[in-house]
Amino acid sequence: MTQKFGAGIWHFATYVDRYATDGYGAPRTVLEAIDLAGRVRDLSVVDLNYPFFGGEFSNEQVAETLKRNNLGVIGITPEIYTRTFVKGAFTNPDPGVRRLAHELVTEAAEVVRYFGADYVKLWPGQDGWDYPFQVDHGALWKHSLDGVGQLASENPDLKFVIEYKPREPRVHMSFDSVARTLLGIEKIGLPNVGILLDFGHALYGGESPADSAQLAIDYGRLFGMDVNDNMRGWDDDLVAGTVHPIELFEFFHTLRKNNWEGVWQLDQFPFREDSVAAADHAIDFLKTIERGLDRLDMDALRQAQERHDALGALAIAQRALYSAH
Repeated sequence: MTQKFGAGIWHFATYVDRYATDGYGAPRTVLEAIDLAGRVRDLSVVDLNYPFFGGEFSNEQVAETLKRNNLGVIGITPEIYTRTFVKGAFTNPDPGVRRLAHELVTEAAEVVRYFGADYVKLWPGQDGWDYPFQVDHGALWKHSLDGVGQLASENPDLKFVIEYKPREPRVHMSFDSVARTLLGIEKIGLPNVGILLDFGHALYGGESPADSAQLAIDYGRLFGMDVNDNMRGWDDDLVAGTVHPIELFEFFHTLRKNNWEGVWQLDQFPFREDSVAAADHAIDFLKTIERGLDRLDMDALRQAQERHDALGALAIAQRALYSAH
């Protein structure tokens, strides 16, 4: 099977932060971003924000631009983290705002059907709290699970993936770790709810991404993944493999060992770099990882791991990865 590569369409947008409030480039529409994505070598699919950014665009206009660039759609990410949801989407204290979140995700589900995508991606970045005593933790968690559960039960033909993250924009996000997210999914108890594991979020949360992937796989809930990199102190969304290449290699080794098949997806924010070059650079390294996995001496690695031989196992892994570059 030829490995497919994807990217979040935001990779090809332009960004602002609290210092460069005028942005790191002129604003782009989703159609312009798709045209940029089409210039990336070996890119097959994109994850699209909904509503489409930069103007009023129909599904048909987006589909035509995708077709022109030979791109498909892997997922739709409803924007349930904007100003409207500043106090939360599923966990908002106002039931009217919670209904708005439900309606927006329901619309996104129809867009998933239109494009034949794999999933609705839920990143409820504003769901959580900031201060001690700010919320009733039991009520907050119940709203989180009820919000996802109702959508999943109303749309049993679609997959819903939760992308967890420790913090930002909330100081404490409701779905903040692989373990807590799995607990919530098990509580929901529906087969079409799973995890989208962001490599950088696992790093940032003090997890081992390979261990997080194994845990999600063990529960049958790893529905998707994103890769990027960071310095572990923040969600920097750097180019994949630039800071933690050996941990990225272990992450993909875990996926292959478990016969997990899916798109290798980029979630990067190249603020100051050329977005096409950043995607090409990442995919080139992911191809190196793929070759490294082919070279990995699995029997020798298994024996080293049975002995908990750290240096022996690392030597085997490093030899395979670095000789494949």
